[in-house]
Amino acid sequence: VEKNLKLEEKITMLQQQNEELRARIEQNTVITRQLSEENANLQEYVEKEVEEKKKLSRTNEELLWKLQEGDAVSPVKLPPASPTPFYRCSSGNSSPAKVRTLRR
Repeated sequence: VEKNLKLEEKITMLQQQNEELRARIEQNTVITRQLSEENANLQEYVEKEVEEKKKLSRTNEELLWKLQEGDAVSPVKLPPASPTPFYRCSSGNSSPAKVRTLRR
């Protein structure tokens, strides 16, 4: 009888541990999904930024080429460039997803 009582206690303890582990697995699954979604958002953001950089680089090369061709064709000097920048980096709504701090 004493042995059965000890075994029942052990079974109860193991069932509690099992439930705790299942809850941790479920919590980890939720966190993994969130992190995967954030990772996908950040990948998309990086790809957009790379494309933006490529476009700006091509535009810059085109403008340099036009400037060089203009110098070769016409000896007329252009006035100094204004201090106003031609392009602005987009830092508004296209920011990356905010990373959340998760408790463990």
